[in-house]
Amino acid sequence: MSALTAAHDLAVTLAAASESGGGGHHESDDSSLNAYFVGGSALFILLLLLFITTRFNRDR
Repeated sequence: MSALTAAHDLAVTLAAASESGGGGHHESDDSSLNAYFVGGSALFILLLLLFITTRFNRDR
């Protein structure tokens, strides 16, 4: 069994479990994380790291 086949079987098993309601995380109306907030935060952090990297990578 290749790694690709194993990954596919795992994905199918997890998808089936979440559809049947067994063992999966259930979303509620009061979710604590907003997708736009998480995405915006990740973008800000990556841009900050890019800025820091370019400041330290100057040719002398």
